[in-house]
Amino acid sequence: MRKSTIALLALICFAPIGSAQDQAKDNQKAAPAEYKIPPEDAKRPNPVKPGPSSIADGKHLYESQCLMCHGKDGDGEGDLAEDMKLNLRDFRDPATFKETKDGEMFYVITKGKGEMPAEGDRLSDTQCWNLINYIRSLASKTPAAKPKEEKPKEEKAQS
Repeated sequence: MRKSTIALLALICFAPIGSAQDQAKDNQKAAPAEYKIPPEDAKRPNPVKPGPSSIADGKHLYESQCLMCHGKDGDGEGDLAEDMKLNLRDFRDPATFKETKDGEMFYVITKGKGEMPAEGDRLSDTQCWNLINYIRSLASKTPAAKPKEEKPKEEKAQS
């Protein structure tokens, strides 16, 4: 009887600690961790020249690996992104990667970020660099103009 009383008291005393720890874990899951790219990875230079062959290879990879989220033209409006309600950047906008180094892009592609899966086990380094060259080439293209809202035509007053 004494052992069961001690066990019951221990359960009562430590149960709130366990639930507080569980709540702390839930709070940690709710707050996303800050995404930091190691400086040595960010500085990594792209060894592949962005020539026609590299860009063509990168385009092929993009179409098979990235298009479903990032969109056919890099507009960030792929079918999967819409289904998952993701708000992705427009790769066609020159400002999107203006401050981003190739090494940073390489890191994100190979390691993943947020909902984006890591491609490091599926693509070779050269394939990743070709993909970066292609993605950068999209910024030189003019973003598709969004349709303007039509203003109602004003009726001319008859004199």
